[in-house]
This record gives sequence, C-alpha cells and structure tokens, in this order.
Amino acid sequence: MIIIFTGNGKGKTTAALGQAIRAVGQGKRVLMIQFIKGNFLSGEHKFIKKFHIPKSQFQIIPAGRGFVKILGDQLPFKEHKKAAQKAWQLAQKSILSKKYNLVILDEINIALHLKLLSEKDILNLLKKVPENIDLILTGRSASKNLIKLADVVTEMKEIKYPKGIGGYVPKRGIEF
Repeated sequence: MIIIFTGNGKGKTTAALGQAIRAVGQGKRVLMIQFIKGNFLSGEHKFIKKFHIPKSQFQIIPAGRGFVKILGDQLPFKEHKKAAQKAWQLAQKSILSKKYNLVILDEINIALHLKLLSEKDILNLLKKVPENIDLILTGRSASKNLIKLADVVTEMKEIKYPKGIGGYVPKRGIEF
C-alpha cells in the first residue's frame, strides 16, 4: 500500500509516526528516512531512545541537511540536492531489500517539489515496490502523478495557525 500525507496543514509527519507506532506494535519493522530534516534530535528520536526501541524494529535516519531556503538556510542548494539524492539511494536499497514492512519517506513530496529529486525515478520505484511492503510519503505539494499512483491520500488542511510577532516559533513537543 502507498499512503500519502500531504497539504499545508500540520500533522503529516505526526500521522506517519502514528502509523509507525501501530506497525511496531504489530511486530512490523519500520524505517523512516527524513529527506529534509537535518541531524538533530527531535521528539521522535528521543522517544525511540527513551523506550529502548531497537533499530531492528524502528529506525529513523535524518538524511537531509535542514530546511531548504527557509528559516535562515545558508547552505548551497547543491548540498541539499546531494543529501536528498543520497537519501533516495538509501530508500531504494531499503525498499527493495524487503528488510522493512513499512518505509516512511518523510518530506519526500517537498524534496520533489523543490527539484532535489526526479519524479520519474520515484514513480519508477513505486511501481515495483514488493507486495508485502507499505510506503508512506509525507510533505506538502504531493504531485498529481504521485497522488494518482497512491492507494490512500490524506490532505492536511491549514485552517488556523499561530503567526506571532516575527512569525511563529516552532514549539518543542509539537513541531519537533
């Protein structure tokens, strides 16, 4: 099954993490590859460590170099692209290895939207995912082609979001 969580509203990664917890609870093996998020300890990483969940059951790999062109990003675009392509190689290898029952490609939709990855490459792999492996693709701006190919698509819609002075400051335990 291919599941997409997309849209401008909050909750895409959170929904994917909920599915991961459900899968681990059922004895499944889960891998989450984060295409944009950099190497910092977010709440999900701390949860895995705190509850001693072995990597053989649930592994999160932050493969990105941080948010692209926002939040003061100073990294050259080519560095973001290089990291995304390395993450994609890992994703392909992991999916085809059949080692995991659920593979979450976190923020891959936005990586595609930003042209860090080739949609053609993604679609080609999605068409040959082994039958017993489920995939979740998260991130804003899921393409029409991905949506057409997916089995389940949920759009998170932003109805209200805090703006604050100088923009919203992400809240620990809510956004990360």
